[in-house]
Amino acid sequence: MKNKRSFTTELSAHQILEIDACTQCGECLKHCPVQDVTGNPAVSPPEKIRMFREFIRATDGLKARLFGPAEVDQKLLQDFTKAVYECTTCGACGQNCPVGIFTQRLWPMLRKEMVKRGLGPIGAQAETPAAIKNSGNPYNKPAGERYKPWFPEQVKVADRSDIAYYAGCTGAYEAQPMVKGDVLVLNAIGEPFTMLPPEEEVCCGFPLFITGQHDLLKDLVTRLVKGYKAKGVRKLVCSCPCCVNIMTRDWPAIYGEALPFKIRHITQHVSEAIKNGKLQLRNKLSESVIYHDPCYLSRGVGVIEEPREVLRSIPGITVLEFERHGLNSRCCGSGGAARKVYHENAIAMGRQTIDEAVAKKADRLILACPACYAKVNEAMQGHKNQIRITDIMELVSGLI
Repeated sequence: MKNKRSFTTELSAHQILEIDACTQCGECLKHCPVQDVTGNPAVSPPEKIRMFREFIRATDGLKARLFGPAEVDQKLLQDFTKAVYECTTCGACGQNCPVGIFTQRLWPMLRKEMVKRGLGPIGAQAETPAAIKNSGNPYNKPAGERYKPWFPEQVKVADRSDIAYYAGCTGAYEAQPMVKGDVLVLNAIGEPFTMLPPEEEVCCGFPLFITGQHDLLKDLVTRLVKGYKAKGVRKLVCSCPCCVNIMTRDWPAIYGEALPFKIRHITQHVSEAIKNGKLQLRNKLSESVIYHDPCYLSRGVGVIEEPREVLRSIPGITVLEFERHGLNSRCCGSGGAARKVYHENAIAMGRQTIDEAVAKKADRLILACPACYAKVNEAMQGHKNQIRITDIMELVSGLI
C-alpha cells in the first residue's frame, strides 16, 4: 500500500529546512548521551535525520510529485520509530550542531508523526493518555493524594494570590523531598502564594507532548490556565524543568492567546528573593557541591545562572562544575520519556553523572529536576560509587 500521508504534515517550514540542512558531519555524536551508553549508530541523530529525509523524498520529492508517492518499507518505519523514541530529547546534539538544527524541538514532532501513523509511542508510553484522563497524572496515582504525603502542615496556602505554585506530577508522586523543599522556601520568603486544589492541578501536558500524543493537550492547558486566572495569579512558579518548558514555549499556542501570568522557574524566583533581601540564608554549609543542569532548564529555557546564584548565596559553600555544564550539560538519562522503555540506558547515563561527581570530590550532587532526582537516585542503587543527592530547594529549605 502506498503512503498517501505526507511526512511533513507535523513539521513547520523551518523544521523541513532543518532536516534538509543536516550534513551528516557527525559532530553531534560527541555529545549524544544515547551514543555514550549504546554506541549504536542506528539510533544516532544524523541517522534519524537521514532516514526521515528519505521518507520525505518518497512522499514529497520530485519523483513522488510526478509519479505519485512511493511505498515506504514498514521495517524502516519501525526501526526509525525505535530510534526516535530511544532518544532522551536532551538537545545536546542540536546545541552542538554546526548548522543549528534545534533538535530538542524537532524530535518530538517526528514522534508525533509516528503516532499519527500508528507506530508510536513505544511500550508504557502508550498508557500515558489513559492514565492522565483517569487520574490527572501520568502515574495514574489518586488525584486527591497529590499533596497529602509531603505538604508541610505549617505552610499556609492563600485562596487567591499574585503568586501560584505548581508542584507537577513527577515532583508530587516521585520526588517528594523536592516539592516539599519548594513550598518551605516559598513560605520562608513570606509572600502569600496559592495553589490549585489537588484534583485540579492536573498534568501540564509535557509527557503527552514529548511522546507525540497531543489529543488531550488543549483540555489540560485550558483547565490549568483558567484555574490560575480565577485565582488572580500573575506569576506561576514551578520547579520541574519539563513543566516550565512546555508552559513557556507551548502553553500560549495551545491555549490560543497570551497567558495571563508569567512563568518562572523556582530558582529564578528564589534568586530574586535573595537579592531583594526577602530570603536570607544564615546557616553555613562547609561542603563542596556540584550542580547538574537539567536539559530542559538550561538548553530548554536558558535558566543557567540563577541556580548557581542561589547556591553561591549559601555561606561556606564551594560550588563545583561538571566538565560539561550549562548549555553543554550531559543528560542524566531520564528525559524524553525514554526512561519508561529504555531503563538500562537511563541507569547507565545516571551513573555517568554520579561517577563524575565523585571524581570531582563533591560532597553532594545537587539536582533541580524531579525526573533527574528520581532516576539518578535509582541509578545509585547497587552502584560502586556513592554520593549524597539533594535537590536545590531541599538543600535551601534546610538552611533557612
